[in-house]
Amino acid sequence: MKMLHTSYRVKDLDASLKFYQDTLGFAESRRKDFPEDKFALVFLKLPDSEHELELTYNYGHPAYELGTGYSHIALGTTDLEGLHEKHKATEYEVTDLYGLPGSPPSYYFITDPDGYDIEIIRQ
Repeated sequence: MKMLHTSYRVKDLDASLKFYQDTLGFAESRRKDFPEDKFALVFLKLPDSEHELELTYNYGHPAYELGTGYSHIALGTTDLEGLHEKHKATEYEVTDLYGLPGSPPSYYFITDPDGYDIEIIRQ
């Protein structure tokens, strides 16, 4: 078995692409548009990663309810403090740096336009 992709439903494809590409460094790897069925699938990848993030856009659908079971996806960086400062300067919600109990700060969260949390972890 191999993990292939994670899928998010998004209400504004352009806003989501801006966030994932400009803020987190994803690149579009492929796209499938189905205008007759009123939806599009856009797949994004980070450099040196085979796992894809699939953005599912249903034409004209309002915001989605995330529920209480979903938590987040996580991305790793070797420059946690630098990326944290860069993200704090954006329009997106960014938490302070946190650490697990008894540990120094090693992660923070940034929230995408649809309310999905992305954990950024020191590698």
